[in-house]
Amino acid sequence: MDIPEDLDDKIKTVEGIAAEFGCIILLKGVVDIISDGNRTKLNSYGNPGMSVGGTGDVLAGLVAGLISKGHDAFEAAFLGSYINGVAGDIAEKSYGYNFLATDVINQIPKVFKEK
Repeated sequence: MDIPEDLDDKIKTVEGIAAEFGCIILLKGVVDIISDGNRTKLNSYGNPGMSVGGTGDVLAGLVAGLISKGHDAFEAAFLGSYINGVAGDIAEKSYGYNFLATDVINQIPKVFKEK
């Protein structure tokens, strides 16, 4: 399926699909969109350096870890998006846009200390 470019249209698309299938969607992008069809959260943390391979895997691990700690899936998706984005922003300050997914992982403890 084609995802619209316009943020408002993108949000409506994500909300509609999540409602139709009864699932939670976390769409990564310049602004991450997280929706269960009823609730929608946006996360604008993160940067272009995060387009490197593996940062989505870091995000998936964060979400799974948060679920394993008792967060519901929607909350885990939003928190995972936030933690991943802030860790990526910290990595960008240290390395510029030339960082690896492991550099993002290494910044996660700082997110918990600072926020």
